[in-house]
Amino acid sequence: MTYIYAADVYCDDCGEEICRAVHASGNAPADPDDQSSYDSDQYPKSCSGYSDEADCPQHCGSGDDCINAHEFADGHKIGVWLENDLTSDGVDYVKEAVRDGGEVAELWAEYYDWIDFDDCNETNSEEF
Repeated sequence: MTYIYAADVYCDDCGEEICRAVHASGNAPADPDDQSSYDSDQYPKSCSGYSDEADCPQHCGSGDDCINAHEFADGHKIGVWLENDLTSDGVDYVKEAVRDGGEVAELWAEYYDWIDFDDCNETNSEEF
């Protein structure tokens, strides 16, 4: 399960932590189970499985503060991957990122191992 809150998407653990914080502040809705009674800007709404297609890989909105953050060898972190599917534009986005290189792109290549990355190792030979 994932959570939608304040125009972002969060992993289960971060979403539950936000719920606890909103409860502690006294601003929780009367019936959090009745998601039709409040807006996701007021209180996190749960989603059973976040696999909607997106134009890029989705990571927890908590970013490097994510409870389940992915930590790279140099110590920097990104929010846990939310295992979303990709649109055709999303596939192109990931392929372009892999062409450009970097640790996050390498991670995406692992996550989306079904994408054909053969053409991502080609270099642009045009001279400017």
